[in-house]
Amino acid sequence: MLDSLLTPSISAATPDSPVLYTPSLTQYNRRKTITVTIGDVPLGSDYPIRVQSMTTIDTMDTLGSVEQSIRMIEAGCEYIRITAPSVKEAQNLENIRKELRARGYTTPLVADIHFTPNAAELAARIVEKVRINPGNYADRKRFEFIDYTDAAYAAELGRIREKFLPLVRICKEYGTAMRIGTNHGSLSDRILSRYGDTPVGMVESALEFLRICEDEKYYNIVLSMKSSNPQVMVQAYRLLVQRLAEEGLQPYPLHLGVTEAGEAEDGRIKSALGIGTLLEDGIGDTVRVSLTEEPEREAPVAQALIDRYINRAATTTPIPTVTSYPINPFQYTRRTTHEVANFGGQNVPRVIADYSQIRVTDHDALQPIGHFYLPVPDKWRMNDLGADYIYTGSHPAQFMLPNGLKEIQDFAVWQTNGDQVNAFPLLTAAEYLTAQSTALKLHNRLNIIRVVLADLSHELLKALRLDKTAVLLIATENAHAMAELRRLVIELINPEQTSDSITIPVVIQRSYSAVPEEDVPLFAATDVGGLLIDGLGDGVMLSPNSASADELKRLNNLAFGILQAARTRITKTEYISCPSCGRTLFDLQETTAHIRQRTDHLKGVKIGIMGCIVNGPGEMADADYGYVGIGRDKIALYRGQQVIKKSVPADRAVDELIDLIREDNRWIEPEKVDL
Repeated sequence: MLDSLLTPSISAATPDSPVLYTPSLTQYNRRKTITVTIGDVPLGSDYPIRVQSMTTIDTMDTLGSVEQSIRMIEAGCEYIRITAPSVKEAQNLENIRKELRARGYTTPLVADIHFTPNAAELAARIVEKVRINPGNYADRKRFEFIDYTDAAYAAELGRIREKFLPLVRICKEYGTAMRIGTNHGSLSDRILSRYGDTPVGMVESALEFLRICEDEKYYNIVLSMKSSNPQVMVQAYRLLVQRLAEEGLQPYPLHLGVTEAGEAEDGRIKSALGIGTLLEDGIGDTVRVSLTEEPEREAPVAQALIDRYINRAATTTPIPTVTSYPINPFQYTRRTTHEVANFGGQNVPRVIADYSQIRVTDHDALQPIGHFYLPVPDKWRMNDLGADYIYTGSHPAQFMLPNGLKEIQDFAVWQTNGDQVNAFPLLTAAEYLTAQSTALKLHNRLNIIRVVLADLSHELLKALRLDKTAVLLIATENAHAMAELRRLVIELINPEQTSDSITIPVVIQRSYSAVPEEDVPLFAATDVGGLLIDGLGDGVMLSPNSASADELKRLNNLAFGILQAARTRITKTEYISCPSCGRTLFDLQETTAHIRQRTDHLKGVKIGIMGCIVNGPGEMADADYGYVGIGRDKIALYRGQQVIKKSVPADRAVDELIDLIREDNRWIEPEKVDL
């Protein structure tokens, strides 16, 4: 059953036969939706993409909630979400709303509901929108597998309908909007038993509730498919759009977000990778960036992602239409490539540091990219973010590089280089074709050819098909960058001249001139990460705009961060931390920083840090270990989704978390190196 649901029914992308999950793979064209009325700020494709966030103050603190809401509104939030875990919080939403209105703020309020239908039914009479989680609203999660018969499953759906109908009818009566918000980590045992922990299960969880709404002719609905794993999140939204169309359901607006993204740059990268990838394809009507920071800091990040698509269609160079899409957009499969040196095949994606504007004259020049020379004992050391290659352009390095680093030079320089074995040439498409036709000497193991989509002539594709030493460095100047680079790789998979794929490895190059420094991680995570999510990339090269060592370091860290967020190369500890809300039972930002300080050397370990049991074992989904608030200064520690220790005092909880990691033989002591 899952295979049939995941098999794409898309084969063409033409004006007459569009790909269902996106209006176009090559033109920026926002998906058309119905309009949802949310107070005086309507949502849908006829309106701008909206920004929202969620308060972190206790909902019973009326003035605190009001003051924080005002800060969020002034930072750019167009909707304010407030948790209502019980009836008393739902009741207090009325006081918060009245005080905001008295101060002149009419921003719509959204009640966030998880386990309590009574709270939802009350809140729907007070605020402009309620959000329910299908996995929690009428089900309970005990991580039990249940082998349902069709009749038993139908009976469960009947029970859900009975619990859910009162809320639907109240929302319809009061003109209240609803978000049906599925979370990857809180799928019910019923859904997990039938569909597994998959995007299919996420979509079906929402559709069960949505069908009930449509039966009642209630359409004032927004949908979301959130996950802390951007790959899962993107696949789920795409599948949702496709299933809505296939079932003839209304094209509802979509709320985009990567849940529990974390903090600082890692949180921004993970958010942009998921949200930006969907925005590229015209999917999404409101955005919430979930950072473990003050909520007013989320709005500018969301707005920066959205602003990139204002007038996108007008600034895009036309891209040839995709007539046959060879990628399953609902399941990750890495593009098949043959191995060239350590690119492609089964190798992790490689990172190339662009030194073409910086002279490599001494050992210290390599520190920004993770390679450190230790005078005593006269050795090189590489950290987990050590680049694999450096591109030196027309200025070769002036000393022998460490063993873990290789050099790429411009072809003209490489031809006159004394060492044509340990350095590799970078050629333009024209240089490469000339070398092929005149039998100029090339490297016998690795040659990098920089191409743009327009370079892919029949002659070039024929030469590449026969060359087992070539790796492509793909680039674009198109404003619709991700789409053009994707189109280029599709041409390798389905070349027009033949049905045989060209399995040459591909490295993605991007640079960002005239882009604010704080936006570069967002744009790069979208352009590069959007390709990696679909398995289209064997390396990354982010080129600086200046001869700045600091910029080079930022871009090197960014490249590794994007690979980590896309789950294609794991080089550091991953933190799945919720953005805090009124349910949070400890200082989430301070605790996250403390845990990171103690554990950020544990490469490949995933740690979930959750403020309350609602965002506990389910929401951290695929974390190896969990740190979950269960009461004031009381923490539960998890191994996977199993509680290992309950009611641990907060002042001892981090030490006991480390003890748990030690028990599993996954703890290593952090190294101290004097440079």
